[in-house]
Amino acid sequence: MTKSCFDVSIENKIAHIRFNRPEAFNSLTRPFWNELPEIVTDIDDNAKARIIVVSSTGKHFTSGMDLSVFTDGDGVSASGGDEYARAETFRKFVLTLQGSFNCFDNARIPVIAAIQGGCVGAGVDMTSACDIRYATEDAFFQIAEINIGMTADVGTFPRLCKLIPEGWVRELAYAGRRLPAQKAKEIGLVNDVFPSQDAMLDHVMGLAAEIAEKAPVAVAGSKRMINYARDHSIADGLDYIATWQAGMFAPPHMMEAFAAKAQKRKPEFPDLQPVRKKM
Repeated sequence: MTKSCFDVSIENKIAHIRFNRPEAFNSLTRPFWNELPEIVTDIDDNAKARIIVVSSTGKHFTSGMDLSVFTDGDGVSASGGDEYARAETFRKFVLTLQGSFNCFDNARIPVIAAIQGGCVGAGVDMTSACDIRYATEDAFFQIAEINIGMTADVGTFPRLCKLIPEGWVRELAYAGRRLPAQKAKEIGLVNDVFPSQDAMLDHVMGLAAEIAEKAPVAVAGSKRMINYARDHSIADGLDYIATWQAGMFAPPHMMEAFAAKAQKRKPEFPDLQPVRKKM
């Protein structure tokens, strides 16, 4: 599957989504914002894979929002008409952009980001919506919006404040400084740092394969519970996991796991079912 911004492959129940515009530092053009949720939703809704890996090509993971989105005639800075009506429309536009990254949060399956070089601006928004992040030694994260006179608005602050200490979010947001990969690891933004992109992808694909062997319903339940716990109180989280287990507890899957371990083989679990969206 090839899109204008991505190459997509699915093998051994692992979907690999790769940025494919290295000559432009994988900047996020207009097609990107439609293509990404279409790809992720198709994989997830149709149960085409058990996990998604997002990586990139070239020197940088992404340089962030392409300037054409701001400067062309229909861009976000376009003028004309009543200023209050224009402001209301712009708010809806920002919500649409946010929705492009919400697809990672909303997916039933985990999403792992493998980041090399710069992860700038909206790239931080995007990777903060992933379940797990890894980086190369030369990688850096930058909330660059402040450097062009705007507030980051596509998901950085609501998510990043849940991932790293607030003081670091404030320093990055106010000053527009780069956060190097090693420091990102120290404060918990990435799980580990690797000397090269090849080494990083070897690790990421190994982890993806390991996750893909687990019971998909249990993995989906774990993701749902973690996301719910992030957004709710401990009491609400405990209540919800009890309710979830009442409907999703799967003794046959557990018995298969026990049998596979006893027989020293890999377990075989059923895939998630495709999502029905029409009657």
